[in-house]
Amino acid sequence: MGAVEEVGKATGSFIDSLKREPLSLALVLMNLALLGFFWLILNAIAAQREREVNLLYEDKKEVRELISKCVVPERRTDAELIPLPLPRPQFE
Repeated sequence: MGAVEEVGKATGSFIDSLKREPLSLALVLMNLALLGFFWLILNAIAAQREREVNLLYEDKKEVRELISKCVVPERRTDAELIPLPLPRPQFE
């Protein structure tokens, strides 16, 4: 039980020092409040980023579905192709 008693003494002395110096207590509370505030902000930003990424993937999915419905011309062999005549040079 020596470790538990030492932790209890250290905690008690920490709380006593905070009672004697209220400015230190205010700084500790402000730091905890800032950590909570930053956590809320970063949590909101992460949720917004996740929504944006999901919207991008959903948009690309719709585009892929539309492209898959396009008519693709059938393949022809070289024998079926009709060669175009070459343009004749015009001299003045």
